[in-house]
Amino acid sequence: MDIPQNVQEQLNQFQNLQQQAQAVAVQKQNLDIQINETERAIAELEKTDSDREVYKSAGNLLIKVDRDEVFEETKENLESLQLRQKTMERQEERVMKKLEEMQSSIQNAMNGLGMS
Repeated sequence: MDIPQNVQEQLNQFQNLQQQAQAVAVQKQNLDIQINETERAIAELEKTDSDREVYKSAGNLLIKVDRDEVFEETKENLESLQLRQKTMERQEERVMKKLEEMQSSIQNAMNGLGMS
């Protein structure tokens, strides 16, 4: 028994949405790693006196920077990463909800065709 065109299109959309969900999960995981690294950097900077020398990586170079400036910059970077993380979480929730809805719709269509 052949699958009707509309059900086949739904299956294709479902597969595309699964790929999108995987991409979102990878992006979210990368953000989590960046957040952890940034939090560790902040923790180290908090232990460092303001008059101590601090270096920042710029490509293949280490550049001497003002500790207080890099501390503020790193905190701002953390806030930005956390905002992006929240955005990714909302996007992940929307994609997962849509996947569940499509799965239910496809199952109903298949049941209607006697293909469950």
